[in-house]
Amino acid sequence: MIKYCTRCVMPHTKPDLHLDEDGVCNACRSYENRATVDWDARSKALSAILDRYRCEDGSHWDCIVPVSGGKDSTFQVLQVLSLGMNPLCVTATTCDLTPIGRKNIENIKKLGVDHVEMSPNPNVRAKLNRIGLTQVGDISWPEHVGIFTIPVRAAVQYNVPLIIWGENSQNEYGGPAAAAESNCLNRRWLEEFGGLLGLRVSDLIGIDGLEARHLIPYVYPNDEELARVGVTGLFLGYYLPWDGLANAVIAQAYGFSTPPNVTLGSMVNYENLDNHQVAIHEYFKYLKFGFGRASDHASLHIRRGRLNRKMGMDIVKRLDGLFPWEYLGKPLHETLEPLGMTVDEFVAICDKFTNKRVFVLDDKGRLLKDGHGNLTKINYDNV
Repeated sequence: MIKYCTRCVMPHTKPDLHLDEDGVCNACRSYENRATVDWDARSKALSAILDRYRCEDGSHWDCIVPVSGGKDSTFQVLQVLSLGMNPLCVTATTCDLTPIGRKNIENIKKLGVDHVEMSPNPNVRAKLNRIGLTQVGDISWPEHVGIFTIPVRAAVQYNVPLIIWGENSQNEYGGPAAAAESNCLNRRWLEEFGGLLGLRVSDLIGIDGLEARHLIPYVYPNDEELARVGVTGLFLGYYLPWDGLANAVIAQAYGFSTPPNVTLGSMVNYENLDNHQVAIHEYFKYLKFGFGRASDHASLHIRRGRLNRKMGMDIVKRLDGLFPWEYLGKPLHETLEPLGMTVDEFVAICDKFTNKRVFVLDDKGRLLKDGHGNLTKINYDNV
């Protein structure tokens, strides 16, 4: 039986999420502790840090802001500009960029910033997508590595020591206390929480013709390079009370675009807009752990008092874990084509990574699916 947080809708199967003696998850406890934070003091601490990194003579950028074009990175840029910083915005181009994703990247430029975009070799990336999907069940493995390595490589290349990241996901979505309280992102954070899933970049050399020279964008700078520049990172979400919905509203006021309807498997229309592969990534999270993006969003809104738990559970049951036949107008077979993979091969990989302890099986122990390929969880609440 799946156990769920008694406050939100997150299941105990989520990695790094723990339920206490009252059945409350550590993500809810973390949000509860926000009430004890002196946000004025943290705001002053942020200003003091930024003052140390300002380039008074204008010869260098003050900081690097990693940006995807999403609502959070748009908000980050607006905040950094409002604090008087001169940022270099760095984009690690997503694996299968959507038209609306491109539009939102261009919108960030219009906010009045310098911007560089690194687009890794698409042929290599397709190989990495396939390897990630078949070996660790994550088509987005190269993207999740690159969003952490490419901005850091830019910091070293351009001699800009300060990197300003957005939220610390271990704080918002639950994780070890040490990570939840961290305000800096370093090599250890990348290795533990940055999406490697136990698959190291060095492990890829020799697979499908991959050589070290093909993997440069995905390699974190060495300690000597980091020390030479003095690269450090901070989470803006440590200093400001982070709220995705508020970020989206503010971003939209400055030109951020959203589709007319909620995205597949989600209950909102303002997240995960830049990559056609997102639906596959989120679907595999559902297969492995029994929760999807609708669970994430419902839990965030329950904690903030915008949604009651009963309605949140109903939303999750309707929207979580739908088979990704298409995403933002692109059908599944077209998304799989660069990987040299058919839909039938994809379904076989899905079944391989599905946690059969979480989903209903038929009398022969096979996964029970409806006419659209959707699974049913063994239980949706603590009943």
